[in-house]
Amino acid sequence: MKAVAIPTFPEAHHPIVKALFHHSDQELLTLFQRYPDSGQFFVALFCRYSPIVYSLISRSRSAVQGSARSPVQSEYLLALIWRHVFHELAGVDLRAFNQSGSTFQTWLLAVTASGINEADLPPVEEIHYDIRSMSPPFWCYLDRALEQLPPATRLMVVMAQTFHWSETRIAAYLQAEGEQISPDEIKAHLQEGYRVLEKLLPEDIRTIYLGGNSREQTSVSESEADDVSLEELELF
Repeated sequence: MKAVAIPTFPEAHHPIVKALFHHSDQELLTLFQRYPDSGQFFVALFCRYSPIVYSLISRSRSAVQGSARSPVQSEYLLALIWRHVFHELAGVDLRAFNQSGSTFQTWLLAVTASGINEADLPPVEEIHYDIRSMSPPFWCYLDRALEQLPPATRLMVVMAQTFHWSETRIAAYLQAEGEQISPDEIKAHLQEGYRVLEKLLPEDIRTIYLGGNSREQTSVSESEADDVSLEELELF
């Protein structure tokens, strides 16, 4: 059987994440629930268990096509499963992992199996997710931040980043919907939207995934010149 090529994630080598590797699952889960505005604990859990989850996904067969999933579909399903885990963990009673021999790993494997069995993935050509530019934990926190934007700003950001619409096209669409707004105003709204979106991300998530390069900084050192900004990312 051909060996599974498991994706690797650079955040696993970030000092913030590496400093948590000695913590047990239970400790990381407790910290995750206790400090919802810190993302490092979820990232550490993801780095610990994503190889196992991906291996299960890649070895499973599509219930619809009856064939092995493509790497693109497997990576997309990995992100979807971890997004589900992210939302579920906030409300999980952690005491359950100390009873009847239950552990976080067994719970995660059950969630993964359920996600695999229920997955109804689009064809490869319709999947625009790139796991190398949007790691699953970053997607989770970015999605949470996006939901906190004002509806109008969120719509503009999604149009610009997901559909790659220009300011002119966004303005034309909104004008057709009865909004009196110019492309220059759209540009200003987008710039403010990106600034607010970054601010809504947990500070440690910004540091891990964006290199700490906030739009509020007045200057960027030479070593940070290649840091990523939200405007450069594709939100899908």
